[in-house]
Amino acid sequence: MSLPLEGVRVLEVGHMLMGPYCGLLLADLGAEVIKIEPASGDIARAISPHWIGPHNAYFASLNRNKKSVVLDLATPSGQEALAVLAREARALVTNLRPSAIRKLGLTYESLKRVNPKLVCVALTGYGLDSPHAEHPAYDYVIQALTGVMALTGDPASPPTKAGYSAVDNSAGIMGAVGLLAKLVQGEGGQVDIAMYDVMLSQLNYLAGAWLNAAEPASRQPLSAHPYIVPAQIFRTRDGWLALFITHDDFWRRFAVEAGHAEWIGDARFATMAARRENRDAVLAAVSDVLATGTSAAWVARLAPLGIVVSGIETLEQALASEQTRARAMVAQVETPAGPLRMVGNPIKLPGQRERLEPPPQLGADQALVAGVPA
Repeated sequence: MSLPLEGVRVLEVGHMLMGPYCGLLLADLGAEVIKIEPASGDIARAISPHWIGPHNAYFASLNRNKKSVVLDLATPSGQEALAVLAREARALVTNLRPSAIRKLGLTYESLKRVNPKLVCVALTGYGLDSPHAEHPAYDYVIQALTGVMALTGDPASPPTKAGYSAVDNSAGIMGAVGLLAKLVQGEGGQVDIAMYDVMLSQLNYLAGAWLNAAEPASRQPLSAHPYIVPAQIFRTRDGWLALFITHDDFWRRFAVEAGHAEWIGDARFATMAARRENRDAVLAAVSDVLATGTSAAWVARLAPLGIVVSGIETLEQALASEQTRARAMVAQVETPAGPLRMVGNPIKLPGQRERLEPPPQLGADQALVAGVPA
């Protein structure tokens, strides 16, 4: 069966992570994604110290299944070549600064004369038009400005960033959603995605607590949930355990398995509201019990009861896990220099083939603009 986006051409004028990740999601779904790069290439082509032949591991993780064309968009010939590509495209994705996006003619307003059906997606830090539109925007800075850093880590420790590029990845996904929404609508137009907006939107219920009840968002010890108790990480005899008890029936099952059936009738512990009001007492009691066993032993006892529980695993352990294998979440592309491995596509479409092609060499698809004066 053909992939859902086969026959859809998407132009990508991006670098590093946010724009290329958006393009990757579309390419994995069958779109013909054409990276338009300067002569020096996307700077991600050399960012990692890890190589498989000519393929940089960082670049490969974000650019499989794509084509590459080299254009200088600041020149008349580059603009002519862009127009040639845009005439047959359904969308364009870029993550340059707003001023560069406008200067290089990457907006719908600039390209609608060439193709009124074109969807132009601008992924920027603060939006195409805002007081901070031209301020530098990186994942780190957006986490700092939206409250994400202030909410992450132990209360006694400094503000902490998420351990991966949460903002860039989230904005890339939102860009793909916005683009697909316009394709379903069947109309061209501008899609304006700001990293800042994306992260505020993901703080949904925490923001709602402040906006509606003046409850400030705050860090909780041991990654605890602000409302659900117990829902955090706990020390065990040999490490850490993540335990998340969402409702009273699971609490009753936990109490019995932990050897404390008396907690079921304890007015401080019996209901979710009571456990929230008596957080310190609940956590002290649970911590004492969990410290008596190993993480693996607790998982083996509690998981069969339907209780949400797990050990704390590393990325390396996750990549080697049975679950990862079952979901085919480590992809392997064969190259002359050997296998190139990367995280697979999270969108599974039963009955449809998976697309897995190596990332393009710089300018490998220049024939797409053959005949356009250099």
